[in-house]
Amino acid sequence: MRARAERTARTSVLRRLTAVVAAAAVLAITGCAAAAPERRDAGIAMFQWSWDAIAAECPALGDAGVAWVLTSPPQEHVDGASARVAGADGSEWWWSYQPVSYMVDSRLGTSEQFAAMTRACEQAGVDVYADAVLNHMAGVPAGTGWSGTQFSHYAYPGLYDATDFHHCGRTPHDDIDAYTEPYVIQHCELENLADLATESEHVRANLRAYLQSLLDLGADGFRIDAAKHIDPDDVAAIVAGLPEGTPVISEVIRGAGEPVYPEQYTPFSTVWEFGWADRVGEFVRGGSTRALADLSPSAYGLLEEGARTFIANHDTERNGTTLSYANGREFSAATAVMLASDYGPPTLYSGYAFSDRDQGPALEDDGTVADASCTGDEHPDVVAGPGWEDRAWVCQHRWPGTLELVAWRTRVVDAPVTATAAVDDVFTSMRGETAAFAVLLDDEPAAVEVPVALADGTYCDVVVPDCASVVEVAGGVAVLQLEPWQAVALDRFTRP
Repeated sequence: MRARAERTARTSVLRRLTAVVAAAAVLAITGCAAAAPERRDAGIAMFQWSWDAIAAECPALGDAGVAWVLTSPPQEHVDGASARVAGADGSEWWWSYQPVSYMVDSRLGTSEQFAAMTRACEQAGVDVYADAVLNHMAGVPAGTGWSGTQFSHYAYPGLYDATDFHHCGRTPHDDIDAYTEPYVIQHCELENLADLATESEHVRANLRAYLQSLLDLGADGFRIDAAKHIDPDDVAAIVAGLPEGTPVISEVIRGAGEPVYPEQYTPFSTVWEFGWADRVGEFVRGGSTRALADLSPSAYGLLEEGARTFIANHDTERNGTTLSYANGREFSAATAVMLASDYGPPTLYSGYAFSDRDQGPALEDDGTVADASCTGDEHPDVVAGPGWEDRAWVCQHRWPGTLELVAWRTRVVDAPVTATAAVDDVFTSMRGETAAFAVLLDDEPAAVEVPVALADGTYCDVVVPDCASVVEVAGGVAVLQLEPWQAVALDRFTRP
């Protein structure tokens, strides 16, 4: 248990927070609107979920207000068992990121299953974004693809030969040897992955055709994997051929002093802000409510526009740069903070448990990925008890309160955050007369009084389904009894 900081006198805290709320110049209202508005912007990265499993999950996601899901790469990839890589048995997750053709046939499903998934999700009101690997092809000398395509490192039948790849000459194997020059970052090989010459019109045409084939199967948008390793002009030229309004998200990790940075990609796409995930995870884990309350893009060198937020993705949960499911309640609390924020649309994450960073998902006897399934009993406290078995589906998006907060966000997202503050170990975020949010970042329960601009009366704590928990607002103050790492969310549309 962390030692709790010395408390400021309650009256002075109330006085300070009341001044913050008043400064927002928001008047409390009486009663509530006849119907709540709805705007969906939250997505879920469903790492290594099969197409059938995503299709089965989409109705529940649509009911909760999830706007979109992100699939793992759909293209034919290396059949890892044929590659004979030392220390690998073919089950590893990263084979999905080694294309050998642009057939939509992988161990996650066939093109027919992909199309059936997009139809099911569309019927549920959920868009489908596909993870698109455009920077490279395979990273092994030769082998066989999942669908039987025979390939070598620089030869892919009907697609590419050696002239279609970068050969930067910086090392004997053309590998990236430093992150100090854009040319090296974008023309040398990332971990031996054959680096496509994306400035070539022939290569661009193949990549556009692949993206269009996914749109034809019902995909709605794309994540550009390893976009940092593609010249931004090349990415812009490739996605320029997509239908107007197609969502594109570039993966660009900001590195200290590096010459390739996220702002170069925002003219034609949005970008996940890795720095935000790092800092929010650090502040939540440390109980730094004051730092969360003062978090601003300019103060922390974050994207000023075009940003998307996340708490973890499949890379960061493996390299330890952010929180992950293994952090249990802290991860859940950070997810709640993200859903309460108005800095960029949020992306949740749902994957499987692992004890080795290379470990892939559970496979069927034929090598296909076993369908993910959520029992409804998933919760963050497993980490403090028996823990998860390797390859078990963690279903982070189903942890208590998460989808409820997604639904809450659809009602309040268009009301801007008017104030954030720290009340002892509680972080609070207010959206004027529309909504209030609080989360305790500590291992001990706490009782706090939080000034709000909501009208006096009784409100459902929407984190708990069916209005099973209520909060009273009296004299512009909400009295909250919080359990460790518990979040509370109120809005003027949801009252008993």
